[in-house]
Amino acid sequence: MPFLGQDWRSPGWSWIKTEDGWKRCDSCSQELGKKNSQCTIDHSIILKSGEEIFNNEECEYASKKRKKDHFGNDTNAQSFYREKWIYVHKESTKERHGYCTLGEAFNRLDFSSAIQDIRRFTYVVKLLQLIAKSQLTSLSGVAQKNYFNILDKIVQKVLDDHQNPRLIKDLLHDLSSTLCTLVRGVGKSVLVGNINIWICRLETVLNWQQQLQNLQMTKQVNTGLTLSDLPLHMLNNILYRFSDGWDIITLGQVTPTLYMLSEDRRLWKKLCQYHFAEKQFCRHLILSEKGHIEWKLMYFTLQKYYPTKEQYGDTLHFCRHCSILFWKDYHLAWLFKDSGHPCTAADPDSCFTPVSPQHFIDLFKF
Repeated sequence: MPFLGQDWRSPGWSWIKTEDGWKRCDSCSQELGKKNSQCTIDHSIILKSGEEIFNNEECEYASKKRKKDHFGNDTNAQSFYREKWIYVHKESTKERHGYCTLGEAFNRLDFSSAIQDIRRFTYVVKLLQLIAKSQLTSLSGVAQKNYFNILDKIVQKVLDDHQNPRLIKDLLHDLSSTLCTLVRGVGKSVLVGNINIWICRLETVLNWQQQLQNLQMTKQVNTGLTLSDLPLHMLNNILYRFSDGWDIITLGQVTPTLYMLSEDRRLWKKLCQYHFAEKQFCRHLILSEKGHIEWKLMYFTLQKYYPTKEQYGDTLHFCRHCSILFWKDYHLAWLFKDSGHPCTAADPDSCFTPVSPQHFIDLFKF
């Protein structure tokens, strides 16, 4: 029996063999018809109460619109995929027709669960920020819905647990700037969807920004061991673990002791040497009145001109042998020797490459 379906990897339709030949099983369509009939009954009851206001033509139009909104809401709720991997193909072959787009990858990979993992949270936020800067209009309508649904989950998570608010503020700032440019320059670029949808999205983003601006950190009462009870050398080791200058400044605001440690010149020198090359130091050298190098000022100055090194707890991986983009499950990899996708290579681990957020965007540029 030949395979019929949108994709050769999808399950397709169910078929039964009869005396007259192969026929498609209608069990699924019957269930869908039952759901449609239930929705029709509910809407007819609603419309009966408004017969005094609407005539027959208006009732029919209102019924169709309610059905459209009803099924539209259902598709919104079911637009999330929970796949761990996706095949990245850039051209048509005999086995695969079409190509994989950025929107398709964003739809099918499980970003909704990834934001609940503390190792992957920063990675997903950075990826959303890059999409907001340059790739937002290239997403399909469904991908845009998933983008803002995932962003809504991220904002609600930050409002609940009060973690990483600065990352989300930076993301929303870039997103609001992009949306303002698109709304003001309507007609200059092709937008997927009505302009009113984009205006509504801009209002939602501005509302999120206001909520984060009003976020108040609740002081936790802890009778046990606190951060300030640790010895100085341990606090110093914690500060040396940070790769972001703003995290060092934020931690230095907790206690006077941490502030003193956060102003250490050797700490900022180490941070500059980690992110930037020596040639870059010479171009933007900042000296104090006593002739010493101001490493803290140099870090934030160099940050304006050169990109800093990105550091993530976990990222997407790309298999060069299979051309598959996937989330690697370390628990399964350790217990069952599972690579995270159906790899056919003799040594799968040698084919894996961590995918940075920018690399993820570049994979789908044609």
